[in-house]
Amino acid sequence: MNPTIALFPLNTLLLPEGRMRLRLFEPRYLRLMKEASSGVRSFAMASINPLVSQHHQDRICPEVTLVSIVDFEQLPDGLLGITVEGIGRYQISKRWQEYDQLHVAELSPVSFWSPDNTTTEQQELWHKLQLVFKQYPELATLYPQPAPENLCWLVSRWMELLPLTPHLKQQWLKQSLTDTAKDLQLWLEDSLEDSLEEHS
Repeated sequence: MNPTIALFPLNTLLLPEGRMRLRLFEPRYLRLMKEASSGVRSFAMASINPLVSQHHQDRICPEVTLVSIVDFEQLPDGLLGITVEGIGRYQISKRWQEYDQLHVAELSPVSFWSPDNTTTEQQELWHKLQLVFKQYPELATLYPQPAPENLCWLVSRWMELLPLTPHLKQQWLKQSLTDTAKDLQLWLEDSLEDSLEEHS
């Protein structure tokens, strides 16, 4: 693997085995895609911290997810669309910008949760995720073969979906998988109660 990895910063989170559709139109990201698809250089999805200014050194969160391109498509507006899948978590050890303002970095691997299927939260997390998939079928199409028996997969998908602050997401990612599953379950229960109160 090329020691230098390109970064695609977005105000969202992608984790291993997660999938995301991207619309490419800026020249720097078209170059990123061409280099990745030709095997010149891989790229990673990076989360933006919206709580700091655009040029702040902490604008891009320190941990990123290396991705692979799993699909290409021509969008109705004529732009190029790609679907990427997360394949591993990494820590940025050095970051800079190239001539066209493309962010690039040197990375080092970080540990990530292992598959687990032994908690009581698993069934409820899957049930609620199915409701989300039913409401947003375009999201469900990203996962033709979901893994509801894999707690790591379930927790990761919820971490990507929920509108949590980058700081809280980073904090939960450093916890054990079972602790984060419990926190997610409590968060979802509180959110449901708030929603019911708003509509009562």
